[in-house]
Formats: sequence, structure tokens, C-alpha cells
Amino acid sequence: MDVNIRGMNVGITDRFEDYVESKTEKVAGLLPRAQAFEVKVSRQSDRSPKHGDLVEITLIGPGPVIRAESAGGDKYSAFDIAYGRVLERIRRVKDRKKDRRGRGRTSLADAASHDFDMVDVTPAPLEVLESVATGSVPVAAGDSGDEQYTPVVIRSKEFPAERLSVEDAVDQMELVGHDFFLFVESESGRPSVVYRRKGWNYGVISLTEN
Repeated sequence: MDVNIRGMNVGITDRFEDYVESKTEKVAGLLPRAQAFEVKVSRQSDRSPKHGDLVEITLIGPGPVIRAESAGGDKYSAFDIAYGRVLERIRRVKDRKKDRRGRGRTSLADAASHDFDMVDVTPAPLEVLESVATGSVPVAAGDSGDEQYTPVVIRSKEFPAERLSVEDAVDQMELVGHDFFLFVESESGRPSVVYRRKGWNYGVISLTEN
């Protein structure tokens, strides 16, 4: 596994490089097929202990990319926190795969046909699906002649659509450390989103045409 370290507005010492490389041995043991362990260190404008350095870790290998980042008083403390998050995401995915062994997979279409009784997911209420489908959001009313004030800030992003099973979508969500993941369900072809609930419980929302 290649280890790449680069700094932005901060120097990278031999001591820090040795420290990072010593930590990657555990990652190589958990993911022996990993190809690259990339670390980016940047100096924050606010040099207070809370906002000293920012460390971003990207683990590249067969399968989804794993990312984590953290800020700390220095690059060592920031790296340790981000590194811990990477290990936790690897372990969560490996634990889920072990838990699935010996059990058949349930497709989203089969689960929906049985009102999701066979899997631990909860379908979204009809009003939620309708609001997502229509793109309606609440805004604050204002005078028609003046610029309307609204506390709602909407940012748009576009990503290539991935066709995945629900379980594979959950795996990718865990690897990137997000609370939700958008995808196209491979069997039904429906736009869907999986989201994190409490513990090891997850939910899924899918869009259907009327």
C-alpha cells in the first residue's frame, strides 16, 4: 500500500511521515488489498487549540473510497482523530458483512411488497415522498416588491447515479461516514436513499411514479 502525505501551508517533517507510516500497518492488516493511504495536512487560519491543523485521510483500494477528516491543535492530534474514524468505518463495514453471512439477501422490491416486515427498515410517510418528488420546501413570506428573506439555504450537488443493492448502499454510506446515501436500487431501478437510524438500524426511502 502506497502512503502519500502532502501539506498545504504547513511543513511535513520526517518524524510525522514515520508516525503516519507506523499507523498504516493496522489498516493494511484490516484491508490487505488497499492500494493507497493518502494524508493531506492543512494549516487553519485560526491557530487556537481547537482549530490548529486539519488532516484529511483518503483510503483507496478495491471497492468504495474511505474518507475521514478532523481538526486538532497540531497535525498529530488531528491525524489520530481522523485515523480513528477510518478504522471505525472499516470495522463497521466488516462487522456488517460478517453478520450477513449465512443469510439470504432481501431485495427492495420484495421488502416493499411485504410492507418491510422482513427487514429492519421503515418506509417514509406519503407526505415525505411527495415533498421529495415535487421539491417543495417552506420559505418565509415577504413583500412581493422586496427581496424575500428566508432562513432556508439550499445548496445543489450532482453525482453520477450508482445502481446498487440496499445493503451495498449502506456499506458505501458507512465507508464515507455520512448519515445518508443516494443511489438507484439495482433490481427495481428506483431512485432511493438509505439513512442511518439508531445503532445498526437503517431506513430506506424510494420514489415511485403515480
